[in-house]
Amino acid sequence: MTVDEQPRHASIGSGNYALMLSAMVLVVVLSGIGGSKGVVFGPVITDAAFFMFPVAYILGDMITEIYGPLAARRAIVTGFCANGLSVLVYALIIVLPGFTDDYGVAKQGALEVALGPVWLVVLASMLGYATGQSVNSLIMWTGKRRHLESRLYRRLFSSSGVGEAVDTVIFCTVASPALGIDGLGQWANYTFFGFVWKVLVQYALIPVTGRVIGWVKRHEPTYGLAAD
Repeated sequence: MTVDEQPRHASIGSGNYALMLSAMVLVVVLSGIGGSKGVVFGPVITDAAFFMFPVAYILGDMITEIYGPLAARRAIVTGFCANGLSVLVYALIIVLPGFTDDYGVAKQGALEVALGPVWLVVLASMLGYATGQSVNSLIMWTGKRRHLESRLYRRLFSSSGVGEAVDTVIFCTVASPALGIDGLGQWANYTFFGFVWKVLVQYALIPVTGRVIGWVKRHEPTYGLAAD
């Protein structure tokens, strides 16, 4: 493969990469908290993080396309570590001695109820996120190696569907007990509608994602020159 046939990417030393990485980590950590609350819309079972997590995959697609697979792996590992650290912080918050008046006791109980099951949701999120994002990134970069700058939208469509499927099945299976889901029917409902929602959001935003990727590529001085 000649130099002109190599897939292009930019250096991660850019402020744009730092911004995307920060947003990705923030979404992942907040999703761990929101995912511990079950939400019901009529017959649909979901969790309170349903509106956030598709954003993590959109950012993952952008990072892979613009900065390459190594940068995507760094982003995945950073999100993984941030999620794990958040669980330790929540545990420390719970065990620290609080006020013993009625308000302090009530607040302690609320924190235990709210943050206590988060570890299971975070574990589910870490397993699903690491696996799904890795598959997502692999499909994106494999397509880019084959087609270079062309067929971006095809890469976005294919990687989103497969990555979200893997992530959703793993996450919903592990996180279900934290939400009080204990039957096969409820699990199937939670998993199916979660997958459909995430994919529909990503597919609906693909035109926007493609335009943002194009804009960042044009404004990254190192795009096509980086070796990392």
